[in-house]
Amino acid sequence: MTTPRRLLLVNGPNLNLLGLREPGIYGSATLADVERITAEAAGAYGYEIRAVQSNHEGVLLDAIHDAREDCGGIVINAGAYTHTSVALRDALTGVALPFAEIHISDVYAREEFRHHSYLTDVAAVHVVGEGVQGYATATRRLILLLEGQADG
Repeated sequence: MTTPRRLLLVNGPNLNLLGLREPGIYGSATLADVERITAEAAGAYGYEIRAVQSNHEGVLLDAIHDAREDCGGIVINAGAYTHTSVALRDALTGVALPFAEIHISDVYAREEFRHHSYLTDVAAVHVVGEGVQGYATATRRLILLLEGQADG
C-alpha cells in the first residue's frame, strides 16, 4: 500500500487569532499564511494538505479520525490542548499516522505549564520556536520520514 500524498494540518484553539494575538510572541503572520507556508512546503514534495482549525476539541478529534482514510501523516499545532488533552493524544495514537508536533514560540522558554506536552513522546517530528516557518520545517521532516528518507 502506498502512502497517500496528503497531510492533515491541524491548528488548535486561538490559532485563528494569529496576526492579532500577542504578536510579540507569535509574530504577525496569519492562519492563512500558516496554511500557505505548509501547502507550499508539502507541494514541493508532491503532497497536498487539508487544513482544519478549531477552538473545539471534538472537531479536532473528528478531523484526526477522518485523516486515517486519506492522509499519510499529520502536522499539528494543538495550541493549549498540547498541555491538557489526553483525548487528543489518544486520537493521534489511535489513528496510527506519523505526526509532527509544531509550536510557533519556544514553549520551553515560557511559563512552566507550557513545558509539558502530551504529544511530544509519541510525535515522529517535533519543531519548537521557529515561528511560522516551523510549519515548513515540520512538513518537510514529516514527508522525508514518510518517504523513508533521512529526517532532514
